Amino acid sequence: MSTSPPSGAAPTRDTSVRWAILALLFLASFVAYLLRQNINVAAKLMMPELGLTNLQMGWIFAAYSWGYALFQFPGGLFGEAVGGRRALAVTALLWVVATLFTGLVPGKWIVSTTGVLVSLLLLRFLLGVFQAPLFPIIGGVIAEWFPVGQWALPNGLTSAGLTLGAAVASPFVAWAMVAIGWRESFLLAAPVALLMIGVWWWYATDTPAQHPRIGRGELALILAERRREENPAPGPRVAGLWGKILANRNVCLLALSYFAMNYVFYFFSYWFYIYLTDVRGFSILSGGFYAALPWLAGAVCASAGGWLCDHLCGRIGPRWGVRLPGAGGLVLVALFLGLGAAAPDHYVAVALLALCFGCTQLTEGAYWTSCAYIGGRHTPATAGVMNTGGNLPGVVVGPLIPMLVVRYGWPLAVSTGCLVALVGALLWLWIRVDEPLVLDGERTPLADAS
Repeated sequence: MSTSPPSGAAPTRDTSVRWAILALLFLASFVAYLLRQNINVAAKLMMPELGLTNLQMGWIFAAYSWGYALFQFPGGLFGEAVGGRRALAVTALLWVVATLFTGLVPGKWIVSTTGVLVSLLLLRFLLGVFQAPLFPIIGGVIAEWFPVGQWALPNGLTSAGLTLGAAVASPFVAWAMVAIGWRESFLLAAPVALLMIGVWWWYATDTPAQHPRIGRGELALILAERRREENPAPGPRVAGLWGKILANRNVCLLALSYFAMNYVFYFFSYWFYIYLTDVRGFSILSGGFYAALPWLAGAVCASAGGWLCDHLCGRIGPRWGVRLPGAGGLVLVALFLGLGAAAPDHYVAVALLALCFGCTQLTEGAYWTSCAYIGGRHTPATAGVMNTGGNLPGVVVGPLIPMLVVRYGWPLAVSTGCLVALVGALLWLWIRVDEPLVLDGERTPLADAS
């Protein structure tokens, strides 16, 4: 399958193409979260206009997570089947369609509240389905384009892209709601995605060897320490691959731990803006500004955590190199979340909760580089299984938080994440990324590098 973009520099030129590919993955992550997070801020004005309650909006939030979680593994398989270049371009076009239709959803003056609710449930579910392949694809592209043992920093940087996208979404949507309306905030974001798709399709290729701009030195660096058989055995069928990966103890523990981290992540994603305006008393505009702070902290910590993980893997080996930032980050999550929920001063609470979210992103490089160590050439499928577990909290947190708030109040509802994060930290102690996945006797291409 030829996927080469227009030819440019001579093939022998060393242009650090892998970092340009990473920059485009960063941009894709940024755009995905810009389109994903907008409804979590727009909900403030959507609910009264469309006649929706907090609990109904929680189910709308959860609809996205159902689609996103259920299609992680199929999304990983899709990325393996058609290649990262085509898979990302096709799915991103579908993001745009779902986002535009969300901005055009009819109001209650045209259809009943039930009709509005069903429309938004369907659109958010479909956006989740369309965005599900993104990070399994990114994990596979990074494993393909970066040298063995240098995956955590690139994965951390793509996580920084998503946090910055979410950070921009909060003040941007808050401004757009006040200035021109919540519907327009959805319509204005779509052209950014179209620009990203065009640049990705023009520049990217599925493998380094296919790229006309890559130099011999960079290609040799990327392929060093890998074992690639000239005629690898065909991989197992989809059902067999799903079963084999699910039966792997390390993959299951990784997915459970990722569930724990993302329980806290989804509180910030779905409810933090409303928490700031309804509980801490911030206005629509100031709430949008302060809601961006955790995401900005996340961008810094995701990059730092990726660098730290790669450094530790090189110094002490991959087993503890991923465990220390993974488990340590979750312990800090629990600490800062508990302190932030209990803080009486609103600004101190925002600062502590921003640190809490930053620490969730400190773990991202460890999680995603673990998929590459364990999964080898099946990294996208392995990442899909891990990310399925990691996004099931979105199904839970959307409706659970308002139910807990009604029964017990906001402090306890927020603090449930402390216990969950500590369980996730403990699970890291049994995860061994130096035991690569082997399917039906095949040798994963990274097995000897672990």
